Amino acid sequence: MGRYLLKRLLLIIPTLFGIIAINFVIVQFAPGGPVEQAIAEASGMTMGGATANISAAGAQGPSGSSSYQGSAGLDPEFLAKLEKQFGFDKPAHERFFLMIWNYLRFDFGDSYFQDRPVVDLVIERLPVSISLGLWSLLLIYCISIPLGIAKAVRDGSRFDVATSALLFSAYAIPGFLFSILLIIIFAGGNYLAWFPLRGLTSEGFSEMSLMAQILDYFWHLALPLTALTLGGFATLSMLTKNSFLEELSKQFVLTARAKGLTEQRVLYGHVFRNAMLIVIAGFPAAFVGILFTGALLIEVIFSLDGLGLLGFEAAMTRDFPILFGTLFAFTLVGLVMQLIGDMVYVFVDPRIDFESR
Repeated sequence: MGRYLLKRLLLIIPTLFGIIAINFVIVQFAPGGPVEQAIAEASGMTMGGATANISAAGAQGPSGSSSYQGSAGLDPEFLAKLEKQFGFDKPAHERFFLMIWNYLRFDFGDSYFQDRPVVDLVIERLPVSISLGLWSLLLIYCISIPLGIAKAVRDGSRFDVATSALLFSAYAIPGFLFSILLIIIFAGGNYLAWFPLRGLTSEGFSEMSLMAQILDYFWHLALPLTALTLGGFATLSMLTKNSFLEELSKQFVLTARAKGLTEQRVLYGHVFRNAMLIVIAGFPAAFVGILFTGALLIEVIFSLDGLGLLGFEAAMTRDFPILFGTLFAFTLVGLVMQLIGDMVYVFVDPRIDFESR
């Protein structure tokens, strides 16, 4: 197993490099980069008569031969300063390898437009994403696995039919639409005002007692977690049920029952490990998806500043240090989670031996 772990850890390096390289190439062809946005801002300020520094530095001058849209009439020296400010005075391949070298030292640079280190922005937004991701995953798995097992054992019963109808109804409702419904009903929309509308904590949170802080924290999380969990546990419940049904129909289950083993012993001693493999297989993707991307609309609706919203804003504003810094972090976490998923495979079923493959 040690050799397999070492091989997988070494494979993380070229995989991470390849993903960053592909996205770097794609970004080079995306219009509206940071230089173009600064040019548009300078032109707008100049036309409005503002006397900001960027307008003064980019005062109208002779037209230069530039490939940037909207640069006609701007001083070439100003364009050169912009290129140097954003690091575009170097060829693309030099910028790429410089970025990789900095990332190897976990130096993600500073945001173009927020004038803050990317690491500080990520650390600032991380608690929100961790709160949403971990708690929603915990709820989804704690609900889905027992419910899926119960549905498999009672396959075809009224309980199975009724819960299936509820699951498919929950799955059919988009998370963002359910979020709006929760706000209207429970957050002071048109009916009740039981829950807060924004943020993870209330004013004066630091002055509260420990128990009051915990209650306040979960009070703010109640509606976002409900909306985020709704669609997730429906899919996992049906996956768990189908996996258990497949295992229950196999010959070794009939043999175990014929030997006189109790149904609980058959279900949890023989079936559970095999049936849970497919559920465990989806855990890394589910973790990364919910932690970094799945909560984007939830963060917007409930005014929660998380990593999903940070990455989306960086993509919209072409803030490349944030964009690639978060991409690097997301990819690294995703690859590590896949490796952890393989380790859990072996823990659940020791018969699996990745190293022999």
